Amino acid sequence: MSTPKISPYDRPAGGWGALKNVAIQLVTQGIPLKGARTLLSANQPSGFDCPGCAWPDREHASTFEFCENGAKAVAAEATKRRVTPEFFAAHSVTDLLALDDYTLEGYGRLTHPMRYDAATDRYRPVAWHDAFALIGEHLRALPDPDQAAFYTSGRTSNEAAFLYQLFVRQFGTNNFPDCSNMCHEPTSVGLPPVVGLGKGTVTLDDFEHADTLLLFGQNPGTNHPRMLGELREAARRGATIVAVNLLHERGLERFADPQSPTEMLSLGGTPISAHYVTPACGGDFAFVKGVVKHVLERDAEARNNGEPALLDDAFLAEHTHGFDAFAADVRAERWDDLERASGVSQAQMCRIADVYLRGERVIATWGMGITQHKHAVATIQMIVNLMLLRGNIGRAGAGLCPVRGHSNVQGDRTVGINEKPSAAFLARLGEVFGFAPPQREGLSVVDTISAMLAGRIKVFIGMGGNFAMATPDTPRTWEALRQCALTVHIATKLNRSHLVHGRDALILPCLGRTEIDMQGGVAQGVTVEDSMSMVHLSYGINAPASAHLRSEPAIVAGMAQATLGRAPAGHADWHWYVEDYDRIRDAIAATFDDFADFNRRVRRPGGFRLDVPPAERRWLTPNGRANFTTHPLPDEMPIDSARRHAGARGAEVLQLATIRSHDQYNTTIYGLNDRYRGVFGQRRVVFANLEDLDALGFRAGERVDIVGVWHDGIARRADDFLLVAYDIPRGCVAAYYPETNALVPLDALADGAGTPTSKSVPVLLERRHG
Repeated sequence: MSTPKISPYDRPAGGWGALKNVAIQLVTQGIPLKGARTLLSANQPSGFDCPGCAWPDREHASTFEFCENGAKAVAAEATKRRVTPEFFAAHSVTDLLALDDYTLEGYGRLTHPMRYDAATDRYRPVAWHDAFALIGEHLRALPDPDQAAFYTSGRTSNEAAFLYQLFVRQFGTNNFPDCSNMCHEPTSVGLPPVVGLGKGTVTLDDFEHADTLLLFGQNPGTNHPRMLGELREAARRGATIVAVNLLHERGLERFADPQSPTEMLSLGGTPISAHYVTPACGGDFAFVKGVVKHVLERDAEARNNGEPALLDDAFLAEHTHGFDAFAADVRAERWDDLERASGVSQAQMCRIADVYLRGERVIATWGMGITQHKHAVATIQMIVNLMLLRGNIGRAGAGLCPVRGHSNVQGDRTVGINEKPSAAFLARLGEVFGFAPPQREGLSVVDTISAMLAGRIKVFIGMGGNFAMATPDTPRTWEALRQCALTVHIATKLNRSHLVHGRDALILPCLGRTEIDMQGGVAQGVTVEDSMSMVHLSYGINAPASAHLRSEPAIVAGMAQATLGRAPAGHADWHWYVEDYDRIRDAIAATFDDFADFNRRVRRPGGFRLDVPPAERRWLTPNGRANFTTHPLPDEMPIDSARRHAGARGAEVLQLATIRSHDQYNTTIYGLNDRYRGVFGQRRVVFANLEDLDALGFRAGERVDIVGVWHDGIARRADDFLLVAYDIPRGCVAAYYPETNALVPLDALADGAGTPTSKSVPVLLERRHG
């Protein structure tokens, strides 16, 4: 463990630092040789898909298809450490709950199914059959199937996710709170009305042909480091890269490819972003609208001067709808209003607009720095508006690229994990499997927490993830989970959600992505869908961490059989599907036309791409066109409302953005360093602008408590954080989650999408005494 210190990092992302930390992780997990062998199979045709991010794989010309943070995920799964029944016998839940998340993660892999014993406050071993029987007993006892909720993590395979939703819908509910509800839901909501599909339109080949890349609200150096390879190649061939992000991030500034001998030996790197824009929290919408305004003004000027139009008139006429109303709205905006709402000067907005106008093939990417805001849907649709102006969707080297987080979060949605399923999907599912699926909309993550608090949800089952820590309003989420009659967590490693439990509780250990999944004496492969709609097979290579583990599909089948006692489509037993995963894939193919001939197509080298109509300029919108959308600047930003509620201290209210450190993935903490931001050996830090600190009477190095400000009067706080002066816009601060999730109000949501607004949380800083 590093000694706590703040020490600015002046080297490029990647490079020797990344290689060193990969080695440290393998040694720390006790697997220097096994880990190295395992990593050589990551993202390879005959190996496993990395359990980390959803960035797609290149043609496998290299044996090194992993990144530093992917290596951390693999090492954590392949670890030598074990959490056995003896471990649970020696530690009460109360004692474990007092430990930090890093320590809990470090204990290693779960080995046996466990049931909570309230009399001893300990988990005790339970036979698989008895665990499934308990689940079935609780579910059958519910007077209404809607009193159960079934959460899904983005690492769940297509096969497990499809079987899960089939079981739950036969049980009678659409309650599928999903990790998508907390990250890219605004993408899934915002894109279909405007381009006809809630996914990106580009492939990796498009990155090879793009001459301009606009990167909005993302930090690839930490969250999807393999993307840096594409950015490096683009920059080296002369493409212009624009980063639009709250914080200056090292991976967006300079990157040294660990596979480049020249960069490694020279200790140098490749500059990434030619332009770097730092809007205030929530200012991206106004910034993009300002860029659009200058594009329209430049086009009008060119036309008035008898010069060629700068907009793609032919594309606009043939493929779009709503341009005139949209353009009129943008032209009517005042520059001073756009500057105020964005935190970016008119000059800088115009400069980026000119970059866009020079580009012939432009890709726009975005991450959770865009999606976790109140106006996220409007921001994404404004990005689409910008791209439509010059026909930058549906041609080589151009398009939309939402960068999803977890490795199969997009695939889970594709195969039916959705609390708001379409009528067409439900009709097809019912037709294929001979039952009447429930038609009522289900509950999202936030809705589920509220329903648990109100006593309407009695059973919670989590397929992976760490629900208690990933969700907003932490104390209220914990209160909600503890009101359940039964909580069940299907997991590979111990986490805090297992300790914040219902009156009955189960931990069901499952195989990891790196492990061999034997069913009927045959190794099974699962499939995943990456951020660019590519579907491919994944085969584990390591022996399971315990002989008592079961695969996720087998666990789903066990729960379904114990609950329903029957399988769909005339099969006597749900385990029939698990004997051969080709059977599950055949069922997927029967349900979704895009998966026709699934088993043959997925066995091609590299798998296959699902249909992406906007990439071919086919717009599956009601009017058959790509639609411009008009969004006015908001009358009041969340920070303004918070300042009114703060009374005399209103001027002191800041906007907090919750972020990841470099040593974590989602809620999983791999270490206590954030190398690129210069933080070592600690996580309770808050990054703040030096001028704000001076104005508020603080100094870097002091310890503060962070206090939430919200209209409901509920006390929210996160205590004992170190102030770190950082290059961040005035009025904004940043700190790591999950430590600061307690500050995110349950009803602070993205308009129209319901995503927690974790990137713009109104807070006060209070000096810590004692």
